[in-house]
Amino acid sequence: MDMRLPPQDIKSRFATVRRRSLALAEPLTDEDCGAQSMPDASPIKWHLAHTTWFFETFILEPMEAGFEPFHPAFRVLFNSYYNGIGEKHPRAQRGLLTRPAMSQVRAYRANVDERIARLVASDLDDEQRAHLTMLVTLGLEHEQQHQELMLTDVKHLLAQNALLPEYMDLPLPPAPAALALAWLPFEGGLTDIGHRGGGFCFDNELPRHKQYVAPFELASRLVTNGEYLEFIAAGGYFNAGLWLAEGWDWVRSQGLNCPIYWQQDDQGQWLEFTLHGAQALDLNRPATHLSLFEADAYAHWAGARLPTEAEWEFAAAQAEVETGSLHPAAADAADGGGLQQMFGHCWQWTSSSYAAYPGYQSAPGALGEYNGKFMMNQYVLRGSSCATPAGHARASYRNFFPAGARWQFTGIRLARLTAP
Repeated sequence: MDMRLPPQDIKSRFATVRRRSLALAEPLTDEDCGAQSMPDASPIKWHLAHTTWFFETFILEPMEAGFEPFHPAFRVLFNSYYNGIGEKHPRAQRGLLTRPAMSQVRAYRANVDERIARLVASDLDDEQRAHLTMLVTLGLEHEQQHQELMLTDVKHLLAQNALLPEYMDLPLPPAPAALALAWLPFEGGLTDIGHRGGGFCFDNELPRHKQYVAPFELASRLVTNGEYLEFIAAGGYFNAGLWLAEGWDWVRSQGLNCPIYWQQDDQGQWLEFTLHGAQALDLNRPATHLSLFEADAYAHWAGARLPTEAEWEFAAAQAEVETGSLHPAAADAADGGGLQQMFGHCWQWTSSSYAAYPGYQSAPGALGEYNGKFMMNQYVLRGSSCATPAGHARASYRNFFPAGARWQFTGIRLARLTAP
């Protein structure tokens, strides 16, 4: 991660980010917070404890005088994947942790928050201060990642309930009329890819390096529900010629014929489950919660392809970073021409495998496990989603998931080579 951090009141930002995690859990019952709907998702209670474990393990343990853990067993219970730290509770069994109770998790957070605040206020030399600031900043960025996961994980959880309960009892406003898709040309050429410096980044965004991008065109907005519904009506889920071989096996083995949160009612009308509960499918909003397999098949059907991550980043230099709400919004004709929905709506699949940049170096110690060891059998997503916290997105951010993942807010941005 970048050591060149922007000037900030670290204590104030720490308090703000930590409060938001608790606020995200506020609409939920304790029963909601302890349940796990699938191995890829985690209980809200576990997210709240794990993000606290991160600060306790990587900051307090090496830097606090006379360190003692809040609870010795938490070192195992709330370790996610850091082999350098030691044993871990099995990921698929996080929903079995009926203890500690939510009240004890909240006490754990309050205890660690108080100790971090004391450490930040303590008398440190310049080198210690810089190291502490770097670690706290990393911990906050890590917690913001988990804040997004809290929303997507609880959405998957609530969708398993026949009551189809809403997370937030607020209406989902109707989307404006559909904005016609336009193809925007980009000249490409030799360009710089990766984090520019001057602020935080994860280690997988470095080093900035040269890459050639051929001339290409990018869709002005994301694929909509209405457009994806046309793909379904055309038999897209039953046409093997549109799918990658592994994707076709995936579709057939699971008997899929629509996105994960879509279903038809008794009258044949399409509904979509959202964090606002079940809603009539809004044809103008972006199609979301799609796997790479689905995104790639749709692109083939539409006579296009998915962008590479270099193309996406090249184009994103002209885009505004937006902050979302709880569901992707439609592209707005009032915003004029140019690129829309690059940030704050749906993470956008690219055709790029997740791999190290030339000259990549992971951080030393257990923190080096943060990104580098996952650089296999994953694909890169770019942008951010409606669940991404404000201030967390940037053009160089590299998200990554396996090709079959679709519980995140993932959508489709089409690309094609410029005609000769």
